[in-house]
Amino acid sequence: QVQLVESGGGSVQAGGSLRLSCAASGRTFSSYAMGWFRQAPGKEREFVSSITRSGGSTYYADSVKGRFTISRDNAKNTVYLQINSLKVGDTAVYYCAARPLVVARDPSVYNYWGQGTQVTVSS
Repeated sequence: QVQLVESGGGSVQAGGSLRLSCAASGRTFSSYAMGWFRQAPGKEREFVSSITRSGGSTYYADSVKGRFTISRDNAKNTVYLQINSLKVGDTAVYYCAARPLVVARDPSVYNYWGQGTQVTVSS
């Protein structure tokens, strides 16, 4: 079992930056692949980024590649999402998620979810 709590969202101008954090409970955090997803009003939850258990491999949606960076600190039970050059289209609730072992793009295969943190980007 793992519990996830996101933080770091807010309202920013286009072109600005934010760093989202996801704090996880439990001593088995390093056994989980982690992902970030986002959901805008009226849209399905979509894949943003993921990272393997040790942090050795990272993956990104095409829409965020080059602007977002995922990382993790297993000693602190925390995964991060650094988001730069924010666009209005990035506005969404951002969710942290965890699943055993292997990363995936499909949100339905992730077992644990945080409550989300709102990112709002204005022009």
